Amino acid sequence: MDEREIADIFKEAGIDKEIKCPQAFAISQKHKISKKALGDFCNSHHIKIRACQLGCFK
Repeated sequence: MDEREIADIFKEAGIDKEIKCPQAFAISQKHKISKKALGDFCNSHHIKIRACQLGCFK
């Protein structure tokens, strides 16, 4: 999955500045995106991941 597709998923979900960890897990599972790819996307687009479980996203 490329960045544009992830951006579209985030836009559809109303995510632009931050996302909570459980929401990131749900998106990862629903759209079959690795947690690493999702975390990398968030890092490169300055989207904060809040309420992170076990430090999965950095």
